[in-house]
Amino acid sequence: MSDSGEQHHKRMAHKKAVVDSAIAKADQDRGLLLVLTGNGKGKSSSAFGMVARTLGYGLKVGVAQFLKNRRDTGEENFLGKQPNVQWHVLGDGFTWDTQNRDADIATAQRGWAVARGLLSDASLHLVVLDELTYLLKYGYLDEQQVCADLAARPAMQHVVITGRAAPQCLLDMADTVSEIQDIRHAFRAGVRAQPGIDL
Repeated sequence: MSDSGEQHHKRMAHKKAVVDSAIAKADQDRGLLLVLTGNGKGKSSSAFGMVARTLGYGLKVGVAQFLKNRRDTGEENFLGKQPNVQWHVLGDGFTWDTQNRDADIATAQRGWAVARGLLSDASLHLVVLDELTYLLKYGYLDEQQVCADLAARPAMQHVVITGRAAPQCLLDMADTVSEIQDIRHAFRAGVRAQPGIDL
């Protein structure tokens, strides 16, 4: 074995020992709260990947899509038709489309009532609250009430929340937070939203 090969072997053996030790210490099972935030693309895509994983185990999923009002997205066309999925499109469109704060607040509160039902259903292994952060950022929902409802969910229920500018209360209570960075986006170069990629 060459010196570089021997050094590599030692580094990998050390890394394996560190990883194995961390795995051995992870002995808890409980429902997780994951927050996917940031300005980059891929937050909802990541959440729907977890939906697919959950369905792969034969487990049940609830999805609440806030803000969006379209029913022709690829994720709903496929995942929403699966037998173990409850799929709810709860918005009237983006705020720059609706341009009516009072109506947006009423829609958000109706939507949160649906989401609370999902969060109280112990048969759901995973609940996705897609673009929830916007409703908190704009003050359409009360942060403390939302965080209290999240904390009161069944002990083994996992929740994924997506959207830009996640408020501090969500970041503080989350088990996993990923901030997706925006480096470049095709839309700014004049490329329309593409089926299967953006919708």
